[in-house]
Amino acid sequence: MKQNSLMALCQRHHAVLLASDEQMLSIAVVGNPSPELMQALRFATQKRIDIECWDRQKMEQHRSREAQTHLPAAREENDSVVDVLNQALQRALQQRASDIHFEPTEDNLRVRLRIDGVLHPYSELPAAMSASLVARLKVLGGLDIAERRLPQDGQFSVELSDSTTSFRIATLPCRHGEKVVLRLLQQAAQTLNLSTLGMTPEQLGAFNNALRQPQGLMLVTGPTGSGKTVTLYSALQARNTPEVNICSVEDPIEIPLAGVNQTQINPRSGLNFQSVLRALLRQDPDIVMVGEIRDAETAEIALNAAQTGHLVLSTLHTNSTCETLVRLQQMGVARWITSSALLLVVAQRLVRRLCPHCRQQNGSHAALPRALWPRALPRWRTAGCPRCYGGYLGRIALFEVLVITDDIRQLIASGVDAGTLARMARQTNMMTLFEHGCLAVERGETSQEELLRVLGIPHGE
Repeated sequence: MKQNSLMALCQRHHAVLLASDEQMLSIAVVGNPSPELMQALRFATQKRIDIECWDRQKMEQHRSREAQTHLPAAREENDSVVDVLNQALQRALQQRASDIHFEPTEDNLRVRLRIDGVLHPYSELPAAMSASLVARLKVLGGLDIAERRLPQDGQFSVELSDSTTSFRIATLPCRHGEKVVLRLLQQAAQTLNLSTLGMTPEQLGAFNNALRQPQGLMLVTGPTGSGKTVTLYSALQARNTPEVNICSVEDPIEIPLAGVNQTQINPRSGLNFQSVLRALLRQDPDIVMVGEIRDAETAEIALNAAQTGHLVLSTLHTNSTCETLVRLQQMGVARWITSSALLLVVAQRLVRRLCPHCRQQNGSHAALPRALWPRALPRWRTAGCPRCYGGYLGRIALFEVLVITDDIRQLIASGVDAGTLARMARQTNMMTLFEHGCLAVERGETSQEELLRVLGIPHGE
């Protein structure tokens, strides 16, 4: 059944057609849909029907926006827009992409895929298709189609390859229109097991030892997209038993965990990290997970909780374990609180994994300064094959695990700089991120070029 006919059918029954693809039809009604409408839609389309129940005010606002936008023009092109969008989503899923970028330029709409942390061109679409495609994505994400001047974000799910895939959508007004970025939220069932994260046996032993403590703070640090979330969820899953009460506050909830009380913040309704965290501490928790420490108030609440009988896990955006200790001090957290509450800090990065099917050793070795790595590293050639993308297949994690010993506690309390803390940590045989990366190059898991792309040469070495 054509799009215009579906629209007319919905209008006759006082409903609104929101979206239609090969598998599903989305409509909105005031109150409950009439049996006649449901029977007519099932007969006409044979599709699964998703229904949103709106109040009268929301329906009137929607009809008003419809009248003021170019959405009817978009719907005339809907079939081609749906096909193009479905192809892009399908390709992103097949190529294991984490993000899809739709970027309007003066001449076209550029589409790029982020695969294993690197952006790759996918296609260039006609500029005339930009408005229709953005409108389609906004409808899927439940965004305001008429609002083109402000950023918006939302979430939606579609059926791809006989399974449901969820996306987070974010729009941004740019010079030539609105840029849209989609983040794939559920690509595959994630294995949440500490032993498969990629830590060395020594690092894993230290991590597990801290995780078994009755109270204290464990921090996982690194830039956005470095795998911190999987590390945190794996830690929670390791302690997820009927005898342990685990609560979390997140933005957003990225991986639902059965047995964990997960709360998503909602700043618009006053539900922020601080208010939820205070409420969680009245829920008799054993373990509390804070998605991210963003400000001094959240840091202070988390550290106080870690001192009063709770094991607290959280993340920070810092480059190394020792910089994390200085960052907390810069936030205004008292040094003595940090030194007494902190158990362990983990810094991590993700690097692309060499494809095991086509990797080839170049025959030569590259020597680094002995202060960085004592042995010459093998050079690997990324030949590329049908199973990989440019010689790489997936990613592996590199870790730096700092155990807070009594000596380091004293240094934190005395307010020393990150360099002094790093030198003390090295005396405790802590393996740095760069050293873990060199070990991965020796094992043929990644290349020296990829290691330097992600980490660069460490400063002060």
